[in-house]
Amino acid sequence: MGLKQRLGGWLGKRLSSKMRSRARVADANLAACMPELDQATRSQLVEDAFVASARGVLESVHAWWRDMTPYCESASVQGTEHLEEAKRRGKGVLLIGGHYSIFDFALPLIACKLEKPGYMYRPNNNPVIDRMIERGRRRHFGIRPFTKRQIRPMLSFLKEGGQVWFACDQDFGKKSEVFVPFFGISAGCITSPSFIARESGAAVICVSHLRMPDGSYRVVFSPIQESFGEHPEQDAKVWNSFIEATVREQPDQYLWLHKRFKSRPEGAAAIY
Repeated sequence: MGLKQRLGGWLGKRLSSKMRSRARVADANLAACMPELDQATRSQLVEDAFVASARGVLESVHAWWRDMTPYCESASVQGTEHLEEAKRRGKGVLLIGGHYSIFDFALPLIACKLEKPGYMYRPNNNPVIDRMIERGRRRHFGIRPFTKRQIRPMLSFLKEGGQVWFACDQDFGKKSEVFVPFFGISAGCITSPSFIARESGAAVICVSHLRMPDGSYRVVFSPIQESFGEHPEQDAKVWNSFIEATVREQPDQYLWLHKRFKSRPEGAAAIY
């Protein structure tokens, strides 16, 4: 893992200078979200975000093929009392996450705290790559996958006490149904989490997973979000606020390379 971290550092710096279009996306995101940063600080944060993402890819590969037990045992986990209370309610748990840099490495770190883990995912366009990724993910703790076309089976899974991780913080284009603030910028959001919570009756918890500056890993479960599912716009504000607070703590750890503000409210200026 030490070698992967060093390689990720080297690779991330190289990619930040080679992938100029993605670097411009990251810079535009940071300029919008953190206008207090000067150009030099922002440029350094763009490079740091590339490094964090490159390390995340290598960590994901590690999780697909290597033993994750040592990391599950050593990771710092906060808020397990909230998770245990959600389990006791007996109607499943919907874990709303975000695209932080440790990617697939986080799945077993979270799944090891669950009895009946599952996750939502978008299949890779390349079926060979998709099969490789999904085989790697499913090695751990009997974790069960669900695609967007498997909402009904996932609802049944939740009603039977399952726990599903769902990172819903990307811009889904025309599927964006509400706009809520993210770092003060109107961000397009889907309302699927609200529908899932309402139809399943599952308890809803926000979850974050970060690589800390000392190289350790940390998972945080929020308190149960009561009344989640009743008001989709308010629900989106809840999980956006949780993600924003997490990102402000470790700003390089978010996937700034994604066009989070691609969809804009009517009349709003373009970000990219």
